[in-house]
Amino acid sequence: MPILALNTIMNAFLFIKDKNFNQLPKTSGVYCFKNGKELIYIGKAINIQSRVKNHFNQPSYRDNLFIDKVEKIGYLETNSEIEALILEANLIKKYQPKFNVVWRDDKNYFYVAITKDKCPIIYITHQKTENAEYIGPFVEGTALKKTLRFLCRVFPYYTQARHPKTKCTWCHLDLCPGPNPDLGLYKKNIKKLILILKGKRSAVLNSLKGEMKQLSKENRFEEAGKIRDRIYNLQQVMSHTHVIESAKVAPTPDVGATLAKILGVNKEIYRIECYDVSNIQGKSATGSMVVFIDGRPNKNLYRKFKIKMKNEPNDIAMLEETLQRRFMHPEWQYPEVILIDGGIAQLNIAIKVKEQFHRIVLLVISIAKGRQELFIEGRKNPIPLKSLPQEIYNLILQLDDEAHRFAIAYHKKLRKKSLLQ
Repeated sequence: MPILALNTIMNAFLFIKDKNFNQLPKTSGVYCFKNGKELIYIGKAINIQSRVKNHFNQPSYRDNLFIDKVEKIGYLETNSEIEALILEANLIKKYQPKFNVVWRDDKNYFYVAITKDKCPIIYITHQKTENAEYIGPFVEGTALKKTLRFLCRVFPYYTQARHPKTKCTWCHLDLCPGPNPDLGLYKKNIKKLILILKGKRSAVLNSLKGEMKQLSKENRFEEAGKIRDRIYNLQQVMSHTHVIESAKVAPTPDVGATLAKILGVNKEIYRIECYDVSNIQGKSATGSMVVFIDGRPNKNLYRKFKIKMKNEPNDIAMLEETLQRRFMHPEWQYPEVILIDGGIAQLNIAIKVKEQFHRIVLLVISIAKGRQELFIEGRKNPIPLKSLPQEIYNLILQLDDEAHRFAIAYHKKLRKKSLLQ
């Protein structure tokens, strides 16, 4: 979802005709109900179509207060559940729809409080005081707690005024700033966290990328690596974490058969391999191969590659080397499908390497996370990830996340080893 001013976001909503629920998307986002020109209710959902249908087909006692007044139904898709949660809070705060507030006073909403102390702490509250900045209102406390817990992995923060003189349990999990933080850096990270909760994720990502680029120019690769990891973690948290409770759904068909049908493969898909590379300006470069059997990771089959090419920041060439070395091992068993982290350039280099090994029969696909698209060998146009069935969407992202995690873990190990030499 593009970042828009709240004044113009409502203009970006799409409205369906004649309450035809099938026009609604099955993706995360925010929806609204109108009575004439009056905005009477705003909600969020993992699956907009399913949630709106529930309002009408299985109304709660609260729904019955307004459901017969609904004349227009609008929606706005978001890139993630967290974005939906944040957007809902900002819109409710600005427009205060009648039936969002009719059964809630200010004490029943949830707010994120950031104290104005020398070393700010963050907590969730119902009530406001003068000694803190507040972000909200948020409707669901559970979803908000999950969101803050995930964001704590990216920007660790204090939840209490005092910290032990030694490292606590949370410190060892990298979820706490520690007993003696750099206050300047800590406050800088808290400002970024506030921006995210206000719906300004892009500004934070751009800031982090600028910091990483500057550190790389100064040859401060260790610090640049930490920023790079933070960027990745933030993207993962914002795009792939589940914080909104969903209704139970019926069992889905076998994942291998479903994926085979989508990709146009004649037989059921049993083995999938996913590849990624990790480096900082070509230094300590690694390639990873993770293997999923019947939709589940098999870590005994994972492989890692220390890139042998010269220390140059060329991800395409590194991927080419990784695949060439992998395909020289038929004893590992070839998969039906390989997934590459990247867009059309990465897809093409993987196809090129595959064709060098004439007896290999498999399909190459690649995931472009920035544009949220899946490229498939032999097809001109990519598939939007959001159009995939939920179980396939989850599988693709899990494969990609695992390959990235495995590549970074080995890269960090090599980087640490080089620093000790």
